Amino acid sequence: MTVTLGELRSGESARVLAFKSAGAAYRRKLLAMGLIPGTVFLVARVAPLGDPIQLQVRGFQLSLRRHEAAVIEVDRV
Repeated sequence: MTVTLGELRSGESARVLAFKSAGAAYRRKLLAMGLIPGTVFLVARVAPLGDPIQLQVRGFQLSLRRHEAAVIEVDRV
């Protein structure tokens, strides 16, 4: 089932599928941070008010704002 990264809860794992409606510059930024389609990651924490979301990707921690995470399509693992 395809959802956006912003819909995941703490402790869930998912695989990056695609970026929807992201500008070219933001897409390059996500790719540089290691969020390449096919990459599996873990949602380490979600802040109490839901923003930001902390991910564990390829052995490091990455934080994204909820509106940034809304453009990343993922599949739960």
